[in-house]
Amino acid sequence: MTDIQTQFDQAMDRIVEAIDRSSSVSVSVQLRGALEFGIASGDLPSGGRLPSVRSLASRLGISPVTVSTVYAALQDIGHLEGRVGSGTFVKSISLAANAAKLRELDMRIADLVDFARDCGLSPAELATRVSMTSNRTLGNLRLLVLGNFPEATEAYARALRPYIAHGDTLSIATMDTLAALDPETIDLVISPRSLLKPAREILADTPITGVTLIPDEATRVALAALPTDADVVGYSYFDTFVTIMKAGIRRFGPHITELRMVVRGDADAGEVIASADVLVYATGAEYLLETLRPEQRAFEYRHTPDIHSVRKELLPTIEAYRTKILKTRRGNVENFRKQLV
Repeated sequence: MTDIQTQFDQAMDRIVEAIDRSSSVSVSVQLRGALEFGIASGDLPSGGRLPSVRSLASRLGISPVTVSTVYAALQDIGHLEGRVGSGTFVKSISLAANAAKLRELDMRIADLVDFARDCGLSPAELATRVSMTSNRTLGNLRLLVLGNFPEATEAYARALRPYIAHGDTLSIATMDTLAALDPETIDLVISPRSLLKPAREILADTPITGVTLIPDEATRVALAALPTDADVVGYSYFDTFVTIMKAGIRRFGPHITELRMVVRGDADAGEVIASADVLVYATGAEYLLETLRPEQRAFEYRHTPDIHSVRKELLPTIEAYRTKILKTRRGNVENFRKQLV
């Protein structure tokens, strides 16, 4: 068995253990959310093989139809792929086509040629203006980091900036603000994999690539430092995140003996939190701090880009887009020249 598959199987064991049939969140939602966030965190790496439908259904004590439906949904949005005779695997993210945007660019080239003639510019003069654009400027990319919450998304961007090429710009947006952005101002969106599907629905013609996230260092240290006998409550802002959050707490705090999970909207959430020694809350649930007693401890369960994955996967993807876009831009310069002669 390969190291990747061993890592994958261990992560699946944690997910299966974290599934809570007594939770207010349905098992199918827990499972789908756990798999999505497991892929996003790197716990379920590309190329890893998932358990068979019947095997996983048996371990969870649920219908194979439920597991099959979850697998099919994740396959539809590009997270998984089925291989005949081999099973179901986590799929590598491929570069998205941008044909519609390029067709529009060709139309704008033609409009610019006409506009230049209206301005009294000769074909040679316009060609000179276009030719003056430097290769460095042509090769710069406008990158956008996407997240659910502004502060956490800015933290993702801060972690990525030291690795971004000089001359590239890096801005941020949340799912709430994404629709208001002008797609023409973005060359490539960097998104947690759990947000890839909704982001692509909003920016259908803009290239989007995934970034692998892991619990940040402060979260890992805080979990490792918890007393063994502490009564710990984990609070998830999203119902799809509860299972993978529980698995992550167990992974980095394996010594914790008492762990309960609640989800925003649970009827008894306030009562459970009030009885805890320690609250581990997901990003977006900072408002809970105002409800705690002075002796209660709390800290945020926050993610950060996995730098190993950034170097190995994200940066090569960015450079592949750079090469593609630079080639397109240079080709557009040549088209300008040809149309002006």
